[in-house]
Amino acid sequence: MAPVRGINKKRKVEKKDEDNSLASESSEEGSTEWWNVLSKKIIGNPSTSNGVDRFKSTFRMSQRTFDYICSLVKDHMMAKTHFNFSNGKPMSLNDQVALALIRLGSGNSLISIGDSFGAHHSTVSQVTWRFVEAIEEKGRHHIQWPSTDREIADIKQKFEKIQGLPNCCGAIDATHITMLLTSSDQEAETWLDYKKNHSMILLAIVDPDLRFLDIVAGWPGTMNDSSVLYSSNFFKLCQKGERVNGKKISLSNETEVREYIIGDSGFPLLPWLVTPYPEKELSKSELRFNKRILETHAVAKAALARLKEVWRMIRGDMWRPDKHKLPRFILACCILHNIVIDMEDNVFHETHSSSLQHDPGYGENVSISDDKNGSILRDKLSIYLSQKLHC
Repeated sequence: MAPVRGINKKRKVEKKDEDNSLASESSEEGSTEWWNVLSKKIIGNPSTSNGVDRFKSTFRMSQRTFDYICSLVKDHMMAKTHFNFSNGKPMSLNDQVALALIRLGSGNSLISIGDSFGAHHSTVSQVTWRFVEAIEEKGRHHIQWPSTDREIADIKQKFEKIQGLPNCCGAIDATHITMLLTSSDQEAETWLDYKKNHSMILLAIVDPDLRFLDIVAGWPGTMNDSSVLYSSNFFKLCQKGERVNGKKISLSNETEVREYIIGDSGFPLLPWLVTPYPEKELSKSELRFNKRILETHAVAKAALARLKEVWRMIRGDMWRPDKHKLPRFILACCILHNIVIDMEDNVFHETHSSSLQHDPGYGENVSISDDKNGSILRDKLSIYLSQKLHC
């Protein structure tokens, strides 16, 4: 399967329509009784926490967000053959969504999840895959590049508030999705990275709210960050001027600065991608500039860390994935990550400030690319920020 890329569609949830539709639903599937019955199966009878807290800790989201996800996938998931529990009782829409979310969120085996739900492991697999298909089809508009002046201006303003970088509209980073492949797999060697892990690369461009603006998934872990970027549709769009090519701004030193994104030293310096100065005999202003870049770039690392902390299936510890389906699992998890943010879900901010490193053990492969226009842009920014500091 070809690498999965973010699709440029409308992302924003229409709050009024969504709230009205959810308020009008009074079915058994949205009731408290449904959750009470299910929670006893999968959690037992904890004596301390209440039902709302158990719901949040189980699904890593509020019930409002859960209901919105159900509304997204309902038509797709309920249109085909229905699924049953092991006792023959039909699974409701909420049962199926809960099963899939726990599979994606826990990373536990099909058998252990099936045992806790009272469902056959093959049912867990089929329900999860149908959910991934549904989220991919109905939720892709939650990953998009900003399409309005207001959206991009908001992103730039928030980036500038971090460390003063003007006209920045994204931060890029990559992480390895490790897999457990058997030696009998004829393609296993292709996916063996320099840490001797079988892995797939996820490349992501992130906004200051840790939302994914664009992703690329599917390339083998043998590739470095620069190679994945060069192979991406995002790179092609930027090179053609169809992305990261909006309004220039005038700085106080009477120079203009174009739009750009930022990356660490693993990425190439390009006319629209600013990276730190190479670590060699740097001036004080260059060292300060590097610090600003890295502290601003931290949002990309935080987003990937949170993705892996919440959607543990793609941490790759406990399963042998179909390599052709894995990019779609990754995309589904990225969409879910954004949905929680787009729904302004306080649970996301309250419980998921992760200290997890998104790529433990993987060092930064320093790119040696040095584009002239990229150097000019970096110097302009460095001089501007240095002058601003001394004003």
